[in-house]
Amino acid sequence: MIQYFNIVNHQTIATDKPGNGTWVNVLPPLKQEEFSELSTALNIPLDFLKDSLDIDERSRYETENAVKLIVIKTPTENNSFNDSDAFYITIPICIILTSGQIVTVNSFENEAIKKFLNSFQNRHPDKKNMMVLKIFEKVINNYQDHLKEINQRKNMLEQKLYDANRNEELFQLMRIQKSLVYFITALRSNELLMMKLARTDFLHLAQEEKDFLDDLVIETSQALETAQTYTNILSSTLDAFASIISNNQNIVLKRLTTTILFLSIPMLVASIYGMNVPLPFQNSPLAFWMPIGISLIILAFVAFKFIMRKK
Repeated sequence: MIQYFNIVNHQTIATDKPGNGTWVNVLPPLKQEEFSELSTALNIPLDFLKDSLDIDERSRYETENAVKLIVIKTPTENNSFNDSDAFYITIPICIILTSGQIVTVNSFENEAIKKFLNSFQNRHPDKKNMMVLKIFEKVINNYQDHLKEINQRKNMLEQKLYDANRNEELFQLMRIQKSLVYFITALRSNELLMMKLARTDFLHLAQEEKDFLDDLVIETSQALETAQTYTNILSSTLDAFASIISNNQNIVLKRLTTTILFLSIPMLVASIYGMNVPLPFQNSPLAFWMPIGISLIILAFVAFKFIMRKK
């Protein structure tokens, strides 16, 4: 699906065809025919439009026939039905700059473009560089928002684990860890992209735009450090809970072993006196109480030794 937006009298108006200063937004479902028509209408290399279909596409930029392509990774919720997959993944956004339009191509719907659409009426279509930087800003804000959600979810799951050690919370923490790995990889790639844009002046930025890009690089670095910190904390937490579970297992096994030992003593005495052979005092009126007494005496001795050893 292809959307065209223009700003008329400070209002964002949807149009049927692209014109000068139009923002073209390509959303799923993506069709080959639409790609071909858009490529022909705006003189955009077809590969630039298709790059967003590769979910593993890295952040980068390139130019061909005076058309500029910028690929940046943005976070989104993972709609997979597999319970072992990450809660969040990262997907590419392709930003294409032509002589008169700015084109964004998304293989998935994402919050960054929605936020940009809501603020599009405050933009100047003739300042395409600033519009690109504003999309960068929305992407960074998305990372920061999702990192806050991840931290809140992590804290909640840790509290549940403190109350009861269950595998379900551990599996969800592992899914959070996978999400953070996606974030770190994408943020590092985005950071390198922005630093290269600032160093090479690919967009021919004005001084104000360069300062804004420098701020975005700093915010990306902060988000990257936050994701790395959360990853380190989560790894330490999982290791700590693994040790706690192992210790709890050892304690349970120790108690079971002690219980079996205590139970085995009367069973041993009873099995000896249950043999079908002549036994001492078998005709005595106390023949029933003697095995019980012997068992209690031995149990008391073993329990005394066990308690003294624990002290």
